[in-house]
Amino acid sequence: MGLLYSLLIGGIAGFLAGKLMKGGGFGILINIILGIIGGFVGSWLFGLAEISIGSGIVSDLVTGVIGAVVILFVAGLLNKK
Repeated sequence: MGLLYSLLIGGIAGFLAGKLMKGGGFGILINIILGIIGGFVGSWLFGLAEISIGSGIVSDLVTGVIGAVVILFVAGLLNKK
């Protein structure tokens, strides 16, 4: 059940991050991967900043979206060079 949960939350987070960032949509598979990795990045960033947004589906989704947006932003910077 944990894998299915991660795929679902990751897919939604990646989709939302792609919509928030201009030109950030890469297709459903890449969006799922991006959302899952974004969850780890978001958790790491919130840990560094000592920010806790709680637990549950909504906080997992927010963390994944923020992490995925950061990844898309960095990828956009690297792509311009």
